[in-house]
Amino acid sequence: MYLIGLTGGIASGKSTVASALADLGAVVIDADRLARDVVEPGSPVLANIATEFGADLVGPEGALDRPKLGAIVFGDAAALARLNAIVHPAVRVLTNERIRAAGLANPLAVVVYDVPLLVEAAVEHPFDLVVVTQATPDTRMQRMVGLRGMSQDDAARRISSQAGDADRLAIADVVIDTDGTLEHTLRQVDELWERVRGDGNTAGTKSVGGRI
Repeated sequence: MYLIGLTGGIASGKSTVASALADLGAVVIDADRLARDVVEPGSPVLANIATEFGADLVGPEGALDRPKLGAIVFGDAAALARLNAIVHPAVRVLTNERIRAAGLANPLAVVVYDVPLLVEAAVEHPFDLVVVTQATPDTRMQRMVGLRGMSQDDAARRISSQAGDADRLAIADVVIDTDGTLEHTLRQVDELWERVRGDGNTAGTKSVGGRI
């Protein structure tokens, strides 16, 4: 099994790259999806969030009110750290289960762990390659406001709540520039896939850093 850690700041094109890798045959494990799974109605994690941040965060049907929680934690580093301390351990357990299952299903699988907070959560999986998606702050702001309907202030808070570009680039083996056209991004993904298929013969060794 060949394990890729895929990360990038919000609106940096990470989901586009993950989707393209899935189309090429990779097994994609989405950390955001797992983070939603661990706070399903009735879960211990949701109960702990309600205890820490208030029972009014749980709606009448038992689901987490995500916008209300976001308003509490984004822009408040201490509150975000308390939330992460509740959610991250549960996500880590679920991630390990999914990675193990992918390897059992196909020992030659290319598995992509799509994790926005790879730096912040100190993820320590034995990655063969760490891929970072990169776009300028202006591009990311335009995407968040124009495509996601966020306000400028909300977008700025989301960006500031994450690790800085320098922190992500410091751990990157490969950087995919998503500032250009979709075709430009997909061409880099194709190049990455060719590299991964070549590296697959020596999976388990750390690849030399580079920029695509």
